[in-house]
Amino acid sequence: MNKEPQGLENLFPYLEAHLDIHATDTVITQFKGGYSNLTFLIHTPEKDWVLRRPPLGLRIAKGHDMVREYRILEALQKAGYNKVPKPVLCCEDESVIGAPFFIMEKVDGLILRNKIPADLDLGPGFFHQLSINTLDGLLELHQLEMEQSGLAKMGKPEGYVERQVIGWSERYLHAKSHELTEMERTSRWLLENMPKIEFSGFIHNDYKYDNLVLESPGNPNIKAVLDWEMATVGDPLMDLGTSLAYWAEPDDPVILKLFNLTHFPGNFTRQEAIQYYASKSPLPSDNMLFYYAFGLFKVGVIAQQIFKRYSLGFAKDERFAGLIHVVEACGKKAMKSIETEKI
Repeated sequence: MNKEPQGLENLFPYLEAHLDIHATDTVITQFKGGYSNLTFLIHTPEKDWVLRRPPLGLRIAKGHDMVREYRILEALQKAGYNKVPKPVLCCEDESVIGAPFFIMEKVDGLILRNKIPADLDLGPGFFHQLSINTLDGLLELHQLEMEQSGLAKMGKPEGYVERQVIGWSERYLHAKSHELTEMERTSRWLLENMPKIEFSGFIHNDYKYDNLVLESPGNPNIKAVLDWEMATVGDPLMDLGTSLAYWAEPDDPVILKLFNLTHFPGNFTRQEAIQYYASKSPLPSDNMLFYYAFGLFKVGVIAQQIFKRYSLGFAKDERFAGLIHVVEACGKKAMKSIETEKI
């Protein structure tokens, strides 16, 4: 058996007791590529499992609440949303690995990161259908039944927009490391331009291509949606705005094209994505500039938080050193969109 990754040294007695998984024929490896919570593959001869735990060191808000994420997966299944991995086990005892964690079944399929794999030929037809499937999946999520499933207990929709704008502005100031004028200007604009009417639904809050498990390179149907750490009850248009912030186009700054493959031929443009969503949703789309600007600001703050963790030595991944440039690009893109009124 390979040496367990850092922080999982005492895991096997727990796995043996609860899942009959034994150290002698099990290999645990960490999935690479994530920027937040840590995800590990537990490979056994019979079956593969996935373990999720908070990052090592500094903790930030409820996005690292593993018990909550586990409950969300349970409630989503109860609500009939079948695009989630099956939750298996939740451990709140921090003495096992130093933090709460949960285990879910592994869903096999294609996950698109920031580059198309060299051995795959994904053409415009693939990305066109993926755009449609992605938005259909988001629409399905936003229209779920929430009361009987228990999803309604996962958030407070009243005042959601205001809490988010104020909360993310405060998080930015708390994690601030550089003077980035456009980020602070965007924060002020958001505070001054919050919509007076808000809507309610269950939202993912980080819905983008690299959180989707697809059927295969020949079939972009969505088998599962991953990373529910920030999911809650709130305004679906805020969720769409965050997805649009990641929905890079060919003319966008290069650094903003590192997180999604939406800039390849065949993908919807952001405006096409808005029009498609609006065609299948009862929600108005006339104020999408606000939600898009908020999405960019939030992405910038997330990058700033991770950069701060890196600068304090809590995270060692060298990719994090460049995230300050993502923060700057998000602020500039948001202000440009506000000033030109173009998404």
